[in-house]
Amino acid sequence: MRGEPQAGGNAPLCPMTRLTASFWVAAYRKRLDLYGIPCMVVRHGDDTSGAVLVKLNTLDGQARVYQRSFDLTTGDRAWIVLAEGADRDCDAACAKQASFDPDLWVLEVEDRAGRHLLDEDGLT
Repeated sequence: MRGEPQAGGNAPLCPMTRLTASFWVAAYRKRLDLYGIPCMVVRHGDDTSGAVLVKLNTLDGQARVYQRSFDLTTGDRAWIVLAEGADRDCDAACAKQASFDPDLWVLEVEDRAGRHLLDEDGLT
């Protein structure tokens, strides 16, 4: 049965194991660091289950904010654009989300080439 220990004393099988938010943020920041892409924690959310917004600042006054979405028909996770445009407008979109989600994390990635790595394996 689901959630019960397996033969041999192994831990229960779980079809969709979720990482804690703080673990995911640390791993994401480390991967960005390997590419020389700066990432700052603008807002520290709940360590266990906080949602994460990633703001990509291209350092030309423009930005894009990504949020993780879940496709109910396929079960897939994907990063979608929540807001894009002027940097200040993206900051306002993040602040609006934070106003009704006290557990929210906001990360800011700075890269002139627009790299965010969210489309790489293991980050969705």
